[in-house]
Amino acid sequence: MHETPSESCAAQPPFGLPDFHGDPRAFLRALYEAAVHNAQPLQGMREWLPAPPKGRTLVLGAGKAGGAMAQALESLWPADAPLSGLVVTRYGHTPPRPAGLPQRIEVVEAAHPVPDAAGLAAAERVMGLTQGLTADDLVLCLISGGGSSLLTLPCDGVTLSDKQRINRALLDSGAHIGEMNCVRKHLSRIKGGQLAAACAPARVVTLTISDVPGDDPSVIASGPTVPDATTCADALAILARYGIEIPGGIEAALRAATLETPKPGDPRFVGHAVHLIATPWQALQAAAAVARAAGLPAHVLSDEIEGESREVGKVHAALARSVARRGQPFAAPCVILSGGETTVTVRPRAPGVERGRGGRAGEFCLGLAQALQGETKVWALAADTDGIDGSEDNAGAFVCPDTLARAGDAKLRVDDHLARNDAWGFFAGLGDLLVTGPTHTNVNDFRLLLIL
Repeated sequence: MHETPSESCAAQPPFGLPDFHGDPRAFLRALYEAAVHNAQPLQGMREWLPAPPKGRTLVLGAGKAGGAMAQALESLWPADAPLSGLVVTRYGHTPPRPAGLPQRIEVVEAAHPVPDAAGLAAAERVMGLTQGLTADDLVLCLISGGGSSLLTLPCDGVTLSDKQRINRALLDSGAHIGEMNCVRKHLSRIKGGQLAAACAPARVVTLTISDVPGDDPSVIASGPTVPDATTCADALAILARYGIEIPGGIEAALRAATLETPKPGDPRFVGHAVHLIATPWQALQAAAAVARAAGLPAHVLSDEIEGESREVGKVHAALARSVARRGQPFAAPCVILSGGETTVTVRPRAPGVERGRGGRAGEFCLGLAQALQGETKVWALAADTDGIDGSEDNAGAFVCPDTLARAGDAKLRVDDHLARNDAWGFFAGLGDLLVTGPTHTNVNDFRLLLIL
């Protein structure tokens, strides 16, 4: 069983609100910042912390929010109660340490979205720390999106280079996050509940920030601390569906189900707890509250939207045009928000053509701009709440009423950039990238339409 944060977590950010008529871009950014502020670990962690145990408290974790989660825990945990452990986060995602806050949890950095040797070494250390735990001990696991790549421990017969190749193929395939993580679990010695199983007989309490549609803890970071209902057969079917090759010995092991993960009902999970301390829905509602405070009706479509990014952009454009031109299904002015996790299928490139730069948010914006056709009343922002769109240096991009006109002046064609998955190049050429740097949290896609 897992629990979600209460509505009281929807604290508002400490900044003034720009006028949405006078400066629409600044207004869009303010709503994005409201969502990110709501998803900071310190906002939702306090109400879910257990009491210190009779024995020791060990902290283990991974994810893009790992550094911030560790600091939040250090600030909230009683100063006289022992606390130690290891958390791995993405390179450059460890937040500055507040003055006067002693460090009790070690934080290391590794690569995302493709794992590297540093992540492998960190995962080995994390598993090593589970040795010797007793029933009097408590393990606090801090889990957030990105943990699948950051906590990599291949099963026997799979090398790090194998994992890297398979990971790249999954990322390029257009597979959704549940499919990717099913495969990752069955090629791992730490994912799919195997970390929690290794902690027995200690009690495990997982504090997690959701970055997945539906907030399923078994999908977040490939669920290292919760039972896994997917199977080896499921993983094989996904690999076949997307034409991804794996070593012959691993294929045989999957067929024989010798790489199976702990399943629901496993007694090693009795007494464990999972608490969602921040979710996409909470973040979207926080942004909507800021819009309403400015006098704008705000409509949250869903926090579970999936699909090909450019196509999702076209659907959002159709909705925005209907609101702008017909006042249906919502009256203008208003804002429309959505979240979830879309995908990008990387297209084959012609010989000599370099691979484009971009991520889900940018590709959504390309599809949106193309379908809006210069609609004069619509402004938009799409961004990843971790501050990094894919593997680029921007969080996302803006779409303005004059986006296509300025692109034409700059000789930038939407079709060309979509063909090579180069959203970054398109919006960089217009000065329309949103650059925030790492936000130290991650509740995934944030999409916002402002219809005036």
